[in-house]
Amino acid sequence: MTTFADKTFTPPELIRNFCVIAHIDHGKSTLADRMLQLTGVLTDRNYRAQYLDRMDIERERGITIKAQNVRLPWQVNGVDHVLHLIDTPGHVDFTYEVSRALEACEGAVLLVDAAQGIEAQTLANLYLALEKDLRIIPVLNKIDLPAAEPDRYAAELAHILGRQPDDVLRVSAKTGQGVRELLDVVVAQVPAPVGDDQAPTRAMIFDSVYDSYRGVVTYIRVIDGRITPRDRIRMMATKATHELLEVGIISPDQKPCDGLGVGEVGYLMTGVKDVRQSRVGDTVTSERKGATEALPGYRTPKPMVFAGLYPMDGSDYPELRDALDKLRLNDAALTYEPETSAALGFGFRCGFLGLLHLEITRDRLEREFGLDLISTAPNVVYRVVRDDTTEQTVTNPADWPDGGVAEVYEPVVRCTVIAPSEFVGTIMELCQGRRGTLLGMDYLSESRVEMRYTLPMAEIMFDFFDALKSRTRGYASLDYEEAGEQASDLVKVDILLQGEPVDAFSAIVHRDAAYGYGTSMATKLRELIPRQQFEVPIQAAIGSRIIARETIRAIRKDVLAKCYGGDITRKRKLLEKQKEGKKRMKTIGRVEVPQEAFVAALSTNDPAQPANKRS
Repeated sequence: MTTFADKTFTPPELIRNFCVIAHIDHGKSTLADRMLQLTGVLTDRNYRAQYLDRMDIERERGITIKAQNVRLPWQVNGVDHVLHLIDTPGHVDFTYEVSRALEACEGAVLLVDAAQGIEAQTLANLYLALEKDLRIIPVLNKIDLPAAEPDRYAAELAHILGRQPDDVLRVSAKTGQGVRELLDVVVAQVPAPVGDDQAPTRAMIFDSVYDSYRGVVTYIRVIDGRITPRDRIRMMATKATHELLEVGIISPDQKPCDGLGVGEVGYLMTGVKDVRQSRVGDTVTSERKGATEALPGYRTPKPMVFAGLYPMDGSDYPELRDALDKLRLNDAALTYEPETSAALGFGFRCGFLGLLHLEITRDRLEREFGLDLISTAPNVVYRVVRDDTTEQTVTNPADWPDGGVAEVYEPVVRCTVIAPSEFVGTIMELCQGRRGTLLGMDYLSESRVEMRYTLPMAEIMFDFFDALKSRTRGYASLDYEEAGEQASDLVKVDILLQGEPVDAFSAIVHRDAAYGYGTSMATKLRELIPRQQFEVPIQAAIGSRIIARETIRAIRKDVLAKCYGGDITRKRKLLEKQKEGKKRMKTIGRVEVPQEAFVAALSTNDPAQPANKRS
């Protein structure tokens, strides 16, 4: 069994499907590189660091955004096995990618940095894997570092998993030490996939991408039956039928093969260009004598953050719509619907799992599809109860009701912070200042503590993680998950130019923070909007009450330049005439806000609103 592309079907008992879960920068991609080299899939000539990170953004930032799968040959005691490895993201915003990867596996390698110990997001992904009843293989990486403390962190991992410290494997992905032994343990401990190869075909779609030349490429995991080229297949959710033009495996690039059997992971191509016909979580079956019951699929991700995306040039709106259609094929957590802004024109209201997800999505739209975009200030979704007991869901400040609001409910999240115990006091101070409620705390070891808080989602969106890192000298790690909603005293702050509200600058904030938002936005706009021939007031208002004001001074012509001496009444006459002109101009003049001002004021990369949260 030297080349798997030539083999029709591999017996399920020789297949092992596993993923790697870890925190950012704990060595997932480096470990995957060593496995690719060790199994001979990747030659030294083709090698490059972070081989499975295919996108430029991933390589530049040093983070994994998309889960990637690859097929590896491995021999144990003279028996050839097939390993399907899925390299998963570590950031909290891409937990949905991790949850989908776990559905396609029977085991998970829990990778922890031997110099840092387990982090909050790794703990969250570990609980996801335990819920799926996956076999967990604990591994300490970077044991070659001078700062590594493998004995200390092996004991910590054993305490969390209820195992012995000797059960924790020790590897160095950089040097390759211990990687061969890890692959042997994967074969020995991870269960083989279970399925019936004589039953009607059922395969789960766990990912898909759009290829401009070959159409939609669908990635599947076969549960029952077999899939071969030229078969007629049916998507059970969309009811669409296709002929398979190509079936293949990823090892490490796409390679056509004779078919896929039970437990195998690969890809399908039908030549279809309609991106709506290949839905993540759908079940693929045969058109004739196909399955009648679909696989359970995946839970639908719930957006946590909403923001508007608008093209700089209004004529690019159709291109933005097509780009979002194609990107959603590759990113199932992205949601969007059309919206219109008086200031920005036609665009889309998009839902994201977090701020980094927003930033990555905008970056991919600009790079991969050549678009220039403006994104409005992000906000969460609110539930407003009116005086007449009717309810309204608000994802855009422009939809906030003008009056008659009885109660407002905002989403809350359950935060887990892991940090050295010396910083407990400063973390408590930060969380309580953000309207947080302490749920409990546990000591993972003598020097490390896990703290659990309930916090409003809006309070952790912008600078919470930066403040947490600065107060703990960079040692704290953060993870959060949805935890329902709570009633809060929230108000809509409008920004007025010459008494006219500009919808793009409106925001929904807590009443205690309204003055701060109004003052900062008015000050920012005073610097960004060019001076006019007349005085322009910039005001922040809650309803009809003004809470902050800045003024853009008028450009004044020196009308007294031609007066050389003479009676003072002549000068006063000229100044009064100018004053009347300015007054008349102010009543009929319009303030044109330049596009650059919108970009700068609404930019999520603004220092006051950091968006690149690598928590």
